[in-house]
Amino acid sequence: MASEIVQKEIKLDSGWLSWSVEGRIDITSADSVFQSGEAIVGREEKIVMDMSGVAYISSAGLRVLLRLLKKAQKEGKEFTVAGAAGMVKKVLIDSSMDTLLNMRESLDDF
Repeated sequence: MASEIVQKEIKLDSGWLSWSVEGRIDITSADSVFQSGEAIVGREEKIVMDMSGVAYISSAGLRVLLRLLKKAQKEGKEFTVAGAAGMVKKVLIDSSMDTLLNMRESLDDF
């Protein structure tokens, strides 16, 4: 059964693009999330991935975040995440992704 992912983009007053992802980022949705994120990083200078609606992230999802971060860094762009909570935040911290990614509590920080 494929994971349902909902993705939305909103330009914030601060100039950042908020890319909201809702659902599960796992092996069945990782490619779709990466392709969307890759396109966004390709065209925007400052991207914040709003993870407040992400209920689950697997190692495939962690790989997506790492690949997007590396692409942004290579292109001299900013990529950060906001709103990770509960199990998702725990996985990001336990995997040390919080040392690589700039993590914010919410979109209110932008």
